[in-house]
Parts: sequence; C-alpha cells; structure tokens
Amino acid sequence: MEATAGRKEFYSNYMLFNPKKATLFDLIALLFSKNLKNRKFIETNIETEESFWYRLLVFLSTLAEVSAHIKVPMALAGQTFEDMCNLFTNNGGLFGLVKRVMTGKVVIPDREAANYLSAVGFTDPRMELSKDIVYGDSMYYPVLSIMAAKAVYNNGAYNKSIVEDHWGMQLIGFKNYWNDFILQPDTQVTLFRNKTADHDTIVVCFRGTQPFSADDWSTDIDLSWYEFPGIGKVHSGFLKALGMQKVVGWPKFVVPDITRRAPLAYYDIRNILKDLLKQNPDAKFIVTGHSLGGALAALFPAILFYHDDQLLLERMEGVYTFGQPRVGDDAFGIYMEKNLNKNGIGFYRYVYCYDLVPRVPFDAMFKHFGTCVFYNSKYQAKIVEDVPYKNYFSLFGFIPIHLNAIYEVIRSFTMRSKYGSDYTDGWLMFGVRLFGLLIPGIANHCPQDYVNSTRLGKPDDVLFLPLHTKKALGFEVPLLAA
Repeated sequence: MEATAGRKEFYSNYMLFNPKKATLFDLIALLFSKNLKNRKFIETNIETEESFWYRLLVFLSTLAEVSAHIKVPMALAGQTFEDMCNLFTNNGGLFGLVKRVMTGKVVIPDREAANYLSAVGFTDPRMELSKDIVYGDSMYYPVLSIMAAKAVYNNGAYNKSIVEDHWGMQLIGFKNYWNDFILQPDTQVTLFRNKTADHDTIVVCFRGTQPFSADDWSTDIDLSWYEFPGIGKVHSGFLKALGMQKVVGWPKFVVPDITRRAPLAYYDIRNILKDLLKQNPDAKFIVTGHSLGGALAALFPAILFYHDDQLLLERMEGVYTFGQPRVGDDAFGIYMEKNLNKNGIGFYRYVYCYDLVPRVPFDAMFKHFGTCVFYNSKYQAKIVEDVPYKNYFSLFGFIPIHLNAIYEVIRSFTMRSKYGSDYTDGWLMFGVRLFGLLIPGIANHCPQDYVNSTRLGKPDDVLFLPLHTKKALGFEVPLLAA
C-alpha cells in the first residue's frame, strides 16, 4: 500500500505491513533497528518503534502472513477435505460408500445443498436449539447466538434450512460482502428474525475464520492498524473486512466504486436494519459472531457510535462474541465502554478455557473490553476481568495449557455418559483435540465447546438478562465489567 492524502481525512496515525514486499534482510533488520522508515514492507507515519517485543511480534506475524499467501493450495485442500467428508456422510459412511460404488448409486455431494457441511460444521453437527433454554432465560441470547455463529460457517441453503425448518424463525438473508482491499467478497453474514408474541429480535451474525482460507488467516494475523482521532488504534484487517472504504475510510454513506462486485458489509447491514426497525417499532437486534466473526461483531457498534446512528443504537439489545480476538488498543476500549454504557448496550465476550484466539494479538498493544464470561474445562462459568494467561505464549501457562489438552482428549470418552448423547465429540472433533496436543488451545476455539458452555454453564447473575427484561423486572445492574 502507498500512503495517499485521502487517508488523512479519516486517520491520525497508521502502521501498515505488506508481506509481499518483505525481504529476509528487512525482517531481520527490524529486530535490531528501531527505525521503521527504512523497512520496505512497512508504511507508517511513525519514525521509530522502541519496543523490541512489539518488533518481534511484527516479525513473527509477517513471516506467518508470507506463508499464508498460498491461497490456491489451501483452498483446494480444504474443498477436497470437505467434499470427502460429505461424500462419506451422504453415502452412509465408509461401508455404505463401498456398497454404493459397487451398485453404481453413489450420491455426489452438492456444495450448494442444505445438507452440505463445512469443515467447521463437521466438528459440531448439532442443529437444534436447546429445549431447556427458552426466551426470558438469561442464557437464551448466548445460546441462540453461538448456534447462529456455528451455522454461518456453512452455505446459504444450510442456513435457510436451519433457521426456518429447525428453529421456526425467518431468514432475512445470507450475504457475501466485498472487501475493498483484497478486491473480492470476503465476509459472510447471516441475518434472521425471531418474532413471537413475546418479542421481535433480529440477529446479525458474522462468520468467523474459515480454516482453509488464506485471506481469512491473513486478516487475523496482520498487526497493521489505523488510529482514529478520539477513538484509538484499531486492527486494520478487521476494519477492512467490515467494509472500510479505500481512501475515504468510514463516511456515513458509500462512495460509489464500479470495481465492487458486492455490497460492503457495514453499510448494507445498517440499511437492512434501518428498514426493518422503521417498519417494526417493537423490534430490536443483537450482533454476534465467533472468532473473526466476533471481532467484526465488536466493531459493528463502534462504527455506529462513530456515525451517531441513534435509531440503531436505541434498538441494539446487545453484542455476544465467542472466541473473539482483540480488536483495538486501550483508548479504543475506553471509547467502546463509554459509548456502550451511554447507549445501554450490553457487550458480552465469551471465552472457553485456553482458547488461543482471545489471547491474540498480544496485549502489548491490543486490549479487550466489555464483560468477559470465562468457562473452564468443566463448563463452569465465571465473570472475570480477563482470562487466565491472557497472552498465549505465557511461560506460566505452558504446563496448565498442555495438561488441559491431554485432559480434553481423555474427556472425549466420557462426554456421552456424563452429559448425554447430544454432547458427544464426533470423529473430527476428536481429531482436532488430538491435534491440540501439538498446538494446545486450538481445539478450545472450536464452536463445539462454546455450544456446550452456554448450555451447561450458567453464570449466577442477572447481568445476562436482555436489557428490556432487566428494566421490566426493576433491576439496575452495571452493563460492563470494570
């Protein structure tokens, strides 16, 4: 990227990294030199970086980004894996497939069909909502949110089927949104409506990182940032995925660009919500997402605050994120908590055990905000200021994290007897847990444990009741943790 005068209209400081321009000499020199201007792959208006540890993080993340630019092989490997999984499933497993091959009746998977599952979908194929948790329960929105966040990893037909046929709700749309900076649709969102005699709630759910998407991984590990006056520093990859416009940033309205082949996420979602909320004065909405989707869900209200969009802010019920990475610095956290409290919006960040994603990027610069609900490996919930071992590469956390990975492999054999058949680890989830012995914390990031957590572990606190329910019951509870 090259700096332009136009960018100065929306940022005060910036630091952008372009791995394609990184040479081995530049990367090594970064470790030993505070001067940033001499590094060809760094574009910034900051002359020096004093912290060696931050320069080391940039070094590691840039190396990782370089390796992530193997888009075609990654995508091909992922599609082949998903096709094979669906081939076995559609034909009754290995023996069923052999029988069908012999009889010439093999069912070929259709990638656009409602029964086609993604890799993430195979880690947890549950489709039904918990019958034990109904509207009015403090855990209703978290349970609904994580199920939506899990479903959005699959295709549009799957989402339509699960929302309408299994949950009895109305699908508003399954959207593919444009990213101005990688010039392709890169952000998926499902919108649906849960309307009954008791309430009218619209759910906006952002998809998380696809395991075999190089673009998604590049977005996640990129440490580039923009600093906005009065707001703070924000992770640039998440901003771009949400719909930040090239050159102009975040104006209230979209600047036309003939190169776009799909709408920008933030602006299109905002317009859909405005139309629905104007037509239905009692309707409210929540925003949710898992992993990268959680980061986008966290940023969505930030842009609404920036635009002072009162209609949407008055009708936003809450934000529920799962396994969310850090999205901004201390100043951004203060900005968010101030505006969340001012507008009466609850922000609930769920973290399961030693999930590695909420522990990155490291808190050397980016910080978490909001109410953190932490679940241990026994699915017991606790409201905490921050999670244990808040940075993934923690010397003190090395042994506990590795021991927990071993425990969860063993736990897979007892889940059915302890919690019931609905909580059994499938073959792929068990495989991920085995892989977690090599990279502890990666299995903790799967939606499976977040679904289990919200169903089995309930914080003993009225904090998690929806805002209008708390008001109706006369509760006055702080929305955010200190």
